[in-house]
Amino acid sequence: MRDFAAIDFETANEEPSSVCSVGVVIVRDGEIADSFYSLIHPEPEYYQWFCQRVHGLGPEDTDDAPVFPDVWDNIAPLIEGLPLVAHNSRFDEGCLKAVFRVYQMDYPDYEFHDTLAASRRHFGCRLPNHQLQTVAAACGYDLVNHHHALADAEACAAIAVKLLQDTDETL
Repeated sequence: MRDFAAIDFETANEEPSSVCSVGVVIVRDGEIADSFYSLIHPEPEYYQWFCQRVHGLGPEDTDDAPVFPDVWDNIAPLIEGLPLVAHNSRFDEGCLKAVFRVYQMDYPDYEFHDTLAASRRHFGCRLPNHQLQTVAAACGYDLVNHHHALADAEACAAIAVKLLQDTDETL
């Protein structure tokens, strides 16, 4: 797998559909070829203090942001035909499916791969944990702005490229 799109969502609250930012990194032939980032007006549109503390976003950042369908219109052509990769893909895939449901959009049944699961298989107990920043560092990537959707997608892409190079396996 040398072509894929790494994706990361941040949410405004406990609802998976409340995506408030997205980062996407396109990898072609094992190299980063493109990236995309956008703030998103969340649905439902409220912020929990815990989420704000994690990613630093609040209503002042997203009140004038586009809604998800408008953002996805920009992303869909970039990722067409590509498998999606996320660190803890259960979260990001859950967000994507939830927000598609909220906006009554047809979900194209994206293929997801998980760098968290791949990290656990590859590194096992050699790492103290398998959090994104820990795995990124073990793969030689310095994740500077953790919980910024694009920075996290870039780290995920770097992890995937490294693990795919090292293992010759799929994620």
